[in-house]
Amino acid sequence: MNKYLYFIGIVAAGAALAALVWTSTPSRQTLPAKESEDVVLKDGDTYALSAGYVTKVLAGKEQQMLAYNGMIPGPAIRVPQGASVTIDFKNDTDLPALLHSHGVRMDNAFDGAQTSQRDIPPGGSFAYKLTFTDAGVFWYHPHVAEVYEQPLGLYGAFIVEPNDANYYPSANSEHVLFLSDLPVTNGTIALTKDGKDKVLMGHYGNVMLVNGQEQYTLNAKTGEVLRLDVINSANVRPFNFAVAGAKLKLIGGDNGAYEKATWQNSVILAPSERAIVDVMFTKSGTYEIQNKTPNNTYSLGSIVVSDGNVQPSYATQFNMLQSNASVTQSIDPFRSYFDKTPDKKLVLSVDFSGMMAGHMQGMGTGGMGGMNMGASDDGIEWDDSEGMMQMMNAMSTVDETKWKITDAATGKSNMDIDWTLKQGQPVKVEIYNDPNSPHPMQHPIHFHGQRFLVVSRNGVLQTNLVWKDTVLVKSGETVDIVLDPSNPGTWMAHCHISEHLQSGMMFTYTVR
Repeated sequence: MNKYLYFIGIVAAGAALAALVWTSTPSRQTLPAKESEDVVLKDGDTYALSAGYVTKVLAGKEQQMLAYNGMIPGPAIRVPQGASVTIDFKNDTDLPALLHSHGVRMDNAFDGAQTSQRDIPPGGSFAYKLTFTDAGVFWYHPHVAEVYEQPLGLYGAFIVEPNDANYYPSANSEHVLFLSDLPVTNGTIALTKDGKDKVLMGHYGNVMLVNGQEQYTLNAKTGEVLRLDVINSANVRPFNFAVAGAKLKLIGGDNGAYEKATWQNSVILAPSERAIVDVMFTKSGTYEIQNKTPNNTYSLGSIVVSDGNVQPSYATQFNMLQSNASVTQSIDPFRSYFDKTPDKKLVLSVDFSGMMAGHMQGMGTGGMGGMNMGASDDGIEWDDSEGMMQMMNAMSTVDETKWKITDAATGKSNMDIDWTLKQGQPVKVEIYNDPNSPHPMQHPIHFHGQRFLVVSRNGVLQTNLVWKDTVLVKSGETVDIVLDPSNPGTWMAHCHISEHLQSGMMFTYTVR
């Protein structure tokens, strides 16, 4: 299949068609958004899922939003590991749609990306047949016009229950927490349907949400072990998730459990990354859910804890840091690749043209001369509060701002890259985020259809591993991953900042 197939809304050839589709209006009256509900599926089940319009009060005003099955977030779909199910998807919006099951190692034809299928038109449908090979927390979202569709509410979770009952420590309850944000100006959501603006840094929102709610509230009892499945569904914003006054027990990441549980004060999540954390409170009270950045602490909501006698009690187990032998055993065959010379090298950067190039040149020789004006010393742009960068971001468009993934060996970038990998043959990939780029910033790099291990950062070997599908690469950082190309087909790899994907920061690779 031609790897350039139907990149509508991403390549210029599709822009005119997309504009025609997006100018229509919803054909039916919208209802208020509902909260997410759990849906339990077993092997062989079929579930109907639709994307449509809803209303929701945000920033003090009723907004038109998007939702799966009328819910924000969409239904939390729980399936046993190894199960195969069919998601009968219907597009009840006036926008093109695709349903991407992020991190799931499904058959290539059901990836829900432009390399595997055409956009689903308004009123159209598609049956996605998914097999959940791995335990863990995965999620589903659009893969076309996602700059607009995703932040308005099109995101939902897959919770894959492990076959091994002892895979995770025990918990009394489990809760999915989607972290996101929305840009709101004068009471109106400031997103354009064509998604061509703010390509430099992306749409940082000034309204932060948990499960689509401002100041989300979760109730708990003293002694209760809460499992929090935390997912960053924002377009661009990284979150440093914390619960004030509580220690977090980090037990899992993108594709299942860590080799060993660890105590954390907070957990950094780039767009599309996930963390599985356990938390327990010994005293009643209100505990603030926070996004802690170097310069600000943002309140996202609270956990309200009341006195209670929770049975069974998992307090003793909670205070232990368990190792997971099955995860270690799954990683062992790949350890011989950790210190080998990389097979592939990628460089992340940006180019400017037209008026944007002139503006950047006016800020100094070679643009910003490698100075990341929006980032803290840790190589992360936590927000867009710096005035000069806000101005440059507002002026940036897909026509003049080109984010790039470049293959260092060939010099080819983005869709000119053409990798062919052998199924079952691990590949070590070095990813370098060039700090001398005109505007260096962090990039979450996502590989469709496969899993990988982050084995080193800036040459420092990582000692507690977890299977992942997305890795945060900070400005100036070199990250080495070992990719497990177990799943045949032609797949995408891209930056998961939606605006960077929109500007072309992606390539395809084939596993044979």
